[in-house]
Amino acid sequence: MRRRHFMSGLAGMAASAALVPASAAHAAPRPSAADGWQEVAVPPAEPAARFYAVAAAGPALAWAVGAQELQVGAGRPVAHTWNGTAWTPAGLGHLEGLVHLHAVAGNTEQAWALGVDVDDTALLFGWDGTTWQRETFPGQGEAGTTLTGIELAADGTAWASGRNGDKPGLLHHTAGGTWQWTPAIPGEAVPAPAHVHVASSGDIWAYGDVIARWDGDWTVIPRRLGLRATVSGLLPVADDDIWLTGYDYGAGGPPGKPPGIDFERWNGEEWTDVAAPFSVGMLSGIVADDQGRPELIPGWDFWDQPRAHYLRWDGTDWVGERGPETEDTFLPFALTRVPGAQGGHWAVGTTSFYRQPPAQLRIEHHA
Repeated sequence: MRRRHFMSGLAGMAASAALVPASAAHAAPRPSAADGWQEVAVPPAEPAARFYAVAAAGPALAWAVGAQELQVGAGRPVAHTWNGTAWTPAGLGHLEGLVHLHAVAGNTEQAWALGVDVDDTALLFGWDGTTWQRETFPGQGEAGTTLTGIELAADGTAWASGRNGDKPGLLHHTAGGTWQWTPAIPGEAVPAPAHVHVASSGDIWAYGDVIARWDGDWTVIPRRLGLRATVSGLLPVADDDIWLTGYDYGAGGPPGKPPGIDFERWNGEEWTDVAAPFSVGMLSGIVADDQGRPELIPGWDFWDQPRAHYLRWDGTDWVGERGPETEDTFLPFALTRVPGAQGGHWAVGTTSFYRQPPAQLRIEHHA
C-alpha cells in the first residue's frame, strides 16, 4: 500500500499529512528512544505545508521558512523562529504577493531569507528582530534573475547563489557594504547554481547542475549528471575530498518508481559512489562538524517511511540512525548544526508527500 501511495503522490511533490495539534504549539521537545532525535512541536500552518530551510544562530535563536496552502495553488509563505523554548510564527501579512520562502541563513548579528512572489520574481529579505522585511539587490526584477540559496561566512559576508539575468554566479554582501554580483561562472550555457556553501577554508562553492569554487576566481569541477538528478548538498573538506548528496529518478520516473539516492565523493580526479545504509529514497543535504569534517546527513528511506533516516559519519563509515516514528512519514528537507557549546541539530520538513491528508510542518531536534 505504501508503494502505491508513493507512486501516485511523489510525482507532484504535493505536501500533506496529519495535523499537529494546536495545543502542542508551546510544548517542550518530547523525548524519544529513536537514536536521540526528538519531535519538537510547531504551530500548525494551513495545509498543505512544508519547511524548505532552517538556520540557527545558537541554542536560543533559529529560523525555519517554507510554504503553506500548497494543495490549492502556488501557496503562501510560512516562517517560524525559535527562542530557546518554542517555535512561533513570524507575522508576514506585510509581504503582499509572496508565495514562499525557500532559503534562510543567520547568525547573532544578521539573518537573510530568499523567496519568490506570484510572478516568480526572486525576492530577498532581512530579519529585523521580529519579522522579515524586503531588501533590494542589483538585478532584482530583471528577466532571468534568480536567487536560490544563501549562507553566511565567518566574517559576516552573506553569499547567495543564483543568476543575474543570463549570468550564473554569486551575490554577496559584506558587513556595512552593499550587495554585489561576482563575475559569471565561466562556460557555455551554464545553469544557475541551486545552492551555495561556505567551506571551512573560506572558499565559496556554488553547486547544483554546476559545481564551482569561488576564491576570487572560478574553478569548475566536472560532475556526473543523472537523467533526473537533483543535488541537495555539497561538503568540500579539501580540494581533493568533496562529498555530494542528492537523489535521482533515473529514466523510469517519476511517477514510475521512487528515487534512488545520489551519494558521491570527489578525490580530485573523479567522482565515485559512496555506500550508504539505504539506497532507495532521498538525501537532503550534508553538514559539517565544527572542524569542517563530515558529520550528518538528513534522509528519507523508501522502505522505512514513518521515520527520518539520518546518516552520521563515525570517522570511517556512514551509520544510519532513525528519528521518532510518525503516523505517516517525515521528509526532512533541510538540516542545520546549532553553534555553541550545547551544539545539536535542527531538521525541518513535511509530514507527507501526498495531497490527502494535507501535510503539516514538522521539526526534529538532536541535542
